[in-house]
Amino acid sequence: MRGLSVSVRRDAGGTLHLHYRLEAEVEHLRLPAPLAGAGRADELWRHTCLEVFVAGRGSREYREFNFSPSGEWAAYAFTAYRAGMTVLELPCGPTLCWQRTAAQLELSATLPAEALPADAAGLRLALSAVIEEQSGTISHWALKHVARQADFHHPESFALEI
Repeated sequence: MRGLSVSVRRDAGGTLHLHYRLEAEVEHLRLPAPLAGAGRADELWRHTCLEVFVAGRGSREYREFNFSPSGEWAAYAFTAYRAGMTVLELPCGPTLCWQRTAAQLELSATLPAEALPADAAGLRLALSAVIEEQSGTISHWALKHVARQADFHHPESFALEI
């Protein structure tokens, strides 16, 4: 893998737009095939997936979103650091658009405002990725790693404020 970048934008209505670009020899990655009509699924983090964790500024509560190249997604709500996890019920799932070439994997993901925490003071984001190679080797990528072992849930991982 050569690199991972993510651009983030929040529009006037509160919708969060994320664009991930993973630069790699895509044939060396273990990627699930796209599924027609893919929807919610659990344990996506066990294989290649792109993620965002979202918290309100000053709040211990946060949301976790996982996006698989299969088109499947997951959404969870937490009351505090790794506590009180529940499946986040959404009126509609995130909008995902995946693109693959030999040299990169891209995802445009849109999360509606109602999927996000209340944010009178703004949002804090932890951006991350789990990348699985064909060999089965898994690497963890994040905007900020705060512990020796990858821990995307850690409060200090929420390094981007919008």
